[in-house]
Amino acid sequence: MNDQHIVASFDRDLESIQATVMKMGGLVEQALSDAARALKTRDAELAEQVRKGDGVIDELDLMVKGDAARLLALRAPTARDLRLVLSVMEISSHLERCGDYAKNIAKRTKAMAGVSAITGTLPDLARMSAFVESMINDALDAFIQRDVIKAQEIIDRDIEADQIYNTLFRSFLTHMMEDHSNIAVGMHLHFIAKNIERIGDHATGIAEQTIYAVTGKLPEDERPKHDETARDLQESTS
Repeated sequence: MNDQHIVASFDRDLESIQATVMKMGGLVEQALSDAARALKTRDAELAEQVRKGDGVIDELDLMVKGDAARLLALRAPTARDLRLVLSVMEISSHLERCGDYAKNIAKRTKAMAGVSAITGTLPDLARMSAFVESMINDALDAFIQRDVIKAQEIIDRDIEADQIYNTLFRSFLTHMMEDHSNIAVGMHLHFIAKNIERIGDHATGIAEQTIYAVTGKLPEDERPKHDETARDLQESTS
């Protein structure tokens, strides 16, 4: 088997693994979209579909890890190709966690069945979810295109996701302090918002893997996390 054939075989195998990751990405985006719609419309049946669908995402993650491990063992890739395989495995892990967070949102939605949401919060959560979903989509596009500039733009957008989350948290906290009957639903909504914010973090992680795959270096994490919830909680109870 000549070197050209080995390279072609490696490329085909890697493309197949990347296709599986892109399938995972599509399922994660759909899960987040469905979870947000289930919350907005209080659709317990759709929430249950999201919860059950997470198993498919988990299975694809295991498939990616297994195929990537075999590729590393059989092909002995060069440094750049090795980075690509490792990045694909990391991206798969990020997507698997995103699926878990979408499932958690769906679980909270079911737990809120029959309980009135705090006025005005569901549309805000839907907007936050759409924003984070676009981050996932663009992060995957940046990886496929090996676009470092686009990847960095997604990393920068995470600050806005944090700011949206902080604004929502303060709104929940205000409603809970003004009317203690809002505490139970407010906590559910807060954890939903936190899960969405975490998905944004994983979109950032996917973008960082694009930079690593292309340059061989991960970006230095000099971005301050704009999560002020701990401080707000401390101030509210002091």
